[in-house]
Amino acid sequence: MLESFKEKAIEFMFISVPKLIGAILIIAIGFGLINVVLRMLDKFLKKSKVDLSLHSFIRSVASAVLKVLIIIVALSTLGVEMTTFVAILGAAGVTIGLALKDSLSNLAGGVLLLTFRPFNVGDFIEVGDKKGTVKSIEILYTHINTSDNKRVVIPNSSLANADITNYFTEEERRVDLIFGIGYEDDIDHAKNVLKDVLDKHETVLKEPSPVIKVDSLGDDSVNIVIKAWTKSEDHLNTHYDLQEIVKKRFDSENIEMPFQQRDLHLISEDNQGIEKIK
Repeated sequence: MLESFKEKAIEFMFISVPKLIGAILIIAIGFGLINVVLRMLDKFLKKSKVDLSLHSFIRSVASAVLKVLIIIVALSTLGVEMTTFVAILGAAGVTIGLALKDSLSNLAGGVLLLTFRPFNVGDFIEVGDKKGTVKSIEILYTHINTSDNKRVVIPNSSLANADITNYFTEEERRVDLIFGIGYEDDIDHAKNVLKDVLDKHETVLKEPSPVIKVDSLGDDSVNIVIKAWTKSEDHLNTHYDLQEIVKKRFDSENIEMPFQQRDLHLISEDNQGIEKIK
């Protein structure tokens, strides 16, 4: 029995150990070469005319395929026959399919996103309660950065079946704002002030021309709406700028911007005195 154990030990030392070391070296060297290949692929993609949205997806797929090939070669070195390997995969196919169901769904979602292009890298999108700039579309997930620079990772399957609002699909967007003036103020004067503000603002487009109309007659104010067009990338800053500029101009032109008021009546216990406070 001792002799048999020695023989097996010697066989393991001289046959199995070299194979195991060889497999480990193949994986180590192979994964190192994969990193080199991926860096070369990155440089090629940057110089090519391939859409930016495809870069991260192509890189993810290439990385996964190359790693699988390296592992197959390493298993071959250990003496695992490919027919046996394929048979094992086939037998475990159902189990693997169930275990990777979500991943396969995300992979299919990524293919759909890159095929139908509801958004591209760099677009600002809204999905449910999440808003952000698309940073990358990878093999399973899409990464977006919120306005306050938080990274949100969304499964591709969710995006493929979601209602997506893309704020950058069109080159131009409209800024809609409503300003209230007092009933005693001159409507035409207020509209002329608003027109002057829009004419002088550098990010407001001349065409299509801005719209300035009375929107409604409120309880405390006459509400005037402005609809001005701007480049999509300037939309947010224009929205904020116009509100500040209009408030300052209305103040300088003595145009009142009413705010909601409440009357508070204080009644004394003996009902003899009533004080009214605005």
